[in-house]
Amino acid sequence: MAADQRIVIENCAIATVDADDTEYASGYLVIAGNRIEAVGAGSAPEGLENVVRRIDATGHLVTPGLINTHHHFYQWITRGLATDHNLFNWLVALYPTWARIDEPMVYAAARGSLAMMARGGVTTAMDHHYVYPLGSGDLSGAIIRAAHETGVRFTLARGSMDRSEKDGGLPPDFAVETLEGALTATEETVKEHHDASFDAMTQVAVAPCSPFSVSTELLRQGAELARSLGVRLHTHGSETVEEEKFCHELFGMGPTDYFESTGWLGEDVWMAHCVHMNDSDIAAFARTKTGVAHCPSSNARLAAGIARVPDMLKAGVPVGLGVDGTASNESGELHTELRNALLINRLGAHREAALNARQALRLATHGGAQVLGRAAETGSLEAGKLADLVLWKLDTLAHASIADPVTALVLGAAAPVTASFVNGRQIVEDGRLLTVDEDAVARSTRDEAQRLARIAARG
Repeated sequence: MAADQRIVIENCAIATVDADDTEYASGYLVIAGNRIEAVGAGSAPEGLENVVRRIDATGHLVTPGLINTHHHFYQWITRGLATDHNLFNWLVALYPTWARIDEPMVYAAARGSLAMMARGGVTTAMDHHYVYPLGSGDLSGAIIRAAHETGVRFTLARGSMDRSEKDGGLPPDFAVETLEGALTATEETVKEHHDASFDAMTQVAVAPCSPFSVSTELLRQGAELARSLGVRLHTHGSETVEEEKFCHELFGMGPTDYFESTGWLGEDVWMAHCVHMNDSDIAAFARTKTGVAHCPSSNARLAAGIARVPDMLKAGVPVGLGVDGTASNESGELHTELRNALLINRLGAHREAALNARQALRLATHGGAQVLGRAAETGSLEAGKLADLVLWKLDTLAHASIADPVTALVLGAAAPVTASFVNGRQIVEDGRLLTVDEDAVARSTRDEAQRLARIAARG
């Protein structure tokens, strides 16, 4: 849509998730080009020029688009396996299969992961891809191509592993890269695909996989590389008690101290999970503004534990939500994580005071934008920000009798998405994607999952 063309959305409840948590029981929003031009109470201003579309959003709640801060797209084609394992046993069971992925598989899996999230209200996604078998093709390019076709804003966290079984790690020896190979490929990916502009649709982060699958040198040099290129850093941290034991045995310190010793704390860093954090760990994250991707469903699926999200938020740690890979969160949907984040954290020490519905929505929107370093551009509905937003239908049987629309969205059944806009472009209408053929995506993911299973079975 041209910069001077406008879409007007009216007669809806609005949760802006701005700094004041401004909400309107009945309001309007004006999109001009790829930006939000105005948002407010009541009817849209009279006399707006070049209005190409008006949407009567009666019965809807409008929110910022959801932002996913941690995922592994390739796992879409290995769902439903090792369902009764903890993290380490789950990884041991699945690495031999994952190490046999190739470009067509990764492309199909990325399309499946992205389609499922986008039709459920995600407008900004990320993928932490760290499995690059030799001769498997252009996996990073395939993932970025899938995101472009789906129409979502996207961050590729270009992962890597160089600590295999022979070095005391978990991945098979044939599933890892060399230190030099990983750094070179990561640098090439950043230079080819990263866009630093305000309205960038594709960005790249440097993302060695985890303390137990990468060497200390890969972490240290990866941090140096990211900062020399001006991009963000991402990894897994403090996910399980086994990881903490591993770090103490190998490095003589816990995960947070180890990360700090390698340059991996800072406002340009975010880490997935952070379940097993003590008070000093949380203080270190708060002091350095290191971000956290909270993945409640995956943490429950792998019996990892309950992250101390209320304590992190109180300390000032940036926190967003993540789907995590769909081999440990088979639904692949981010909007269910709002509900699960609220409910699971209420099982922790803070009980009913842990999180409320608006805090859960903030995690999934503004919090995610903070974690990805894009809070100036997206994550809230404010004039001048990018037009990434969702219209949730709340007047059907599932939600009509819930008085508060934000509570309906967070605690009610999964709300239908009537429309989702990314960069001012509509990508979902009445729960269906406008950018790709969902049925074709489903068929291709099934075919590639079956092909991978046959290859893995042959060993």
